[in-house]
Amino acid sequence: MPKAYWIARVDLQGDPETYKKYVETAKPAFERHKAKFMARGGKTEVLEGKARARNVIIEFPSMDEALACYNSPEYTAARAIRQTVSEGEFVLVEGVE
Repeated sequence: MPKAYWIARVDLQGDPETYKKYVETAKPAFERHKAKFMARGGKTEVLEGKARARNVIIEFPSMDEALACYNSPEYTAARAIRQTVSEGEFVLVEGVE
């Protein structure tokens, strides 16, 4: 079964402390669903298109696990916090076998 990846591109538009609360609230969901952070806000270089301030890639064991994490009660609560202080895109991509 191929792995799956959340690809998130986010611009902060509010209080950085609130965004930190999102990160802490989401942590149990990531742990429970075996998330592995592959990239988290590091240096970027825009080659094409619109840039975002923060880019994150999170690996999951499978599409099912990635979706379960996104829809979990823990992440649903965290997402509500994030959406009050940021704007961006989240995409789920299945990896190659």
